[in-house]
Amino acid sequence: MAGLGLLGWVGWQYFGTGITSNHAMDDLKRDLHDDWQPSAQKPPAAQAEAGTPIVLLRIPKLGKDWEKPVVEGVAKSDLTKGIGHYPQTQMPGEPGNFAVAGHRVTHGSPFRKLLELKKGDQVIVETADTVYTYELDGSPRDLTVEPTDNWVLEPVPGKPRETPTSSIITLTTCQDLFHSPDRSVAFGHLVKADKK
Repeated sequence: MAGLGLLGWVGWQYFGTGITSNHAMDDLKRDLHDDWQPSAQKPPAAQAEAGTPIVLLRIPKLGKDWEKPVVEGVAKSDLTKGIGHYPQTQMPGEPGNFAVAGHRVTHGSPFRKLLELKKGDQVIVETADTVYTYELDGSPRDLTVEPTDNWVLEPVPGKPRETPTSSIITLTTCQDLFHSPDRSVAFGHLVKADKK
């Protein structure tokens, strides 16, 4: 019985959470598209609430239809809804670091293939009024950090006293497909900002 229970739990973690999280991500994408319609435009909030969708993320290398919502926050409950934005980091297009995290396994596995990305691959971030295109400076498989290495989230990573003058993106995920505390990290720089 215990073995069956354990198998059921593992099955839920790897398959069941994916089903529920993918439904939640689809709903959040629709909500963002609806909110961005000219007739529905609302004044921007000073700070989005945790778990609220804030932008859409597209990575063409992961498929022409690959599009995921980014929610505010990186708590466990936030990451069940999609990719999470580290609240202490900047927003897209701002000078500094727009940093996000996502699961490689469970909860829809939005970053399952993240380690396949290479230098030069594009990451596109869509907001209510602008589409930002970033280009990766390297592959996430080339940089692994411990979970306490918060320097990757600084406005200028590794240079805490430096004032940012450019906009960068940081993608973080688990290093291993199975639970690992270490994080794989990729940085990218803004190459284009197109008003919608």
